[in-house]
Amino acid sequence: MQKGDMDQTLRQLLLSFARQTIRAHLSGQPLPEIPSGCEATADLGGAFVTLKNAGRLRGCIGRFSPTEGLGQTVQQMAIAALSDWRFHDDPITLDELNQLNIEISILSPMKRTNDPLSLELGVHGIMIRKGGRSGCFLPQVAREQNWSKEQFLSRCCTGKAGLPANAWKDSDTEVFLFAAEAFHENDPGV
Repeated sequence: MQKGDMDQTLRQLLLSFARQTIRAHLSGQPLPEIPSGCEATADLGGAFVTLKNAGRLRGCIGRFSPTEGLGQTVQQMAIAALSDWRFHDDPITLDELNQLNIEISILSPMKRTNDPLSLELGVHGIMIRKGGRSGCFLPQVAREQNWSKEQFLSRCCTGKAGLPANAWKDSDTEVFLFAAEAFHENDPGV
């Protein structure tokens, strides 16, 4: 999925739906029904929901190759982001909801590459897999952290996949690239 593939109305619908889902889940209410128009597109490779409070990460969970439609996947990932293991000791509460900024990333299908350095920073996200270990970064992480290509790959190996920093160079390590269309509530284009 390339930047701008999704129209503004659908972006707003998905963001509102994610917020309604989070509110219902945190307050113990029934989840909202999936709005019409949120069906999966043919090129849906996955979706991530990221939650931030004043720019500080509070949760980020996603799924590659979902079997459900776009709306159901966004709903499931919004709920899952509330239980991000990194924030187990400081969970999001209903009182915090109004301070949260929700970001949704709609992913293209992953493509394996034999040349990891062919990735374009800020355009490609990465999934690195070796043995039973794997990790991923969304495209915006490299830009937010001001990382080089090598840092992006190495940090994914060590921080996400639990692999040595240079594992991405090994011939038996699988490196996949994907694009993402990311949008958030404070985005002027939404």
